[in-house]
Amino acid sequence: MSALSAFDINRERMVEEQLIPRGISDPATLAAMRTVPRHLFVEDAMQVRAYGDHPLPIGSGQTISQPYIVALMTQALHLEGHERVLEIGTGSGYQAAVLSRLCERVYTIERIDALLRQARKVFDRLRYYNIVSRIDDGTIGWPDQAPFDGIVVTAAGPKIPEPLLDQLADGGRMVIPVGGQDGQNLQLVEKQGDGITVRTIELVRFVNLIGIHGWQR
Repeated sequence: MSALSAFDINRERMVEEQLIPRGISDPATLAAMRTVPRHLFVEDAMQVRAYGDHPLPIGSGQTISQPYIVALMTQALHLEGHERVLEIGTGSGYQAAVLSRLCERVYTIERIDALLRQARKVFDRLRYYNIVSRIDDGTIGWPDQAPFDGIVVTAAGPKIPEPLLDQLADGGRMVIPVGGQDGQNLQLVEKQGDGITVRTIELVRFVNLIGIHGWQR
């Protein structure tokens, strides 16, 4: 058996010290967080900080979210393995990678070409072949692949985009930060028939959700 690398040790420490004490208890989510190599989703100079309890810059004015927030959003979907999940805001690709270990297929949309090209390289390197991606306005979703069992939005807008509600399957869940540009409520949206329930699960601060149904550039 090969010796554990410093990255392996730091990843396990991240789970034990940052996630479990804050209430991340879903075994599948914890397993994914233990498995996906977060350090590969940041620049080389940032890799020593990859498992710290904080977001990190990834270029183009965007960030990779704090590990706890990635785990919290993932856990909130209650994935069982058979789902199709839409992610709005690929960014570094880390959240999509974590989701891909827990569902059948991830559809992820990014508006910045350079970020998506880099994320795709990491997906290919890790052989995470159940991730499908495209460049587009994420606030309009991916209508020709809808409905989705889960939707994760990794940028914050002033309201929940109506197209995403429309593309959420009956019984589906969406996790999305909503609020002003200085702070938001992380909301869990659940759809049952014609009914929508929304509850806040955390106070957060995300980058802006840019698009027709979000903030303008």
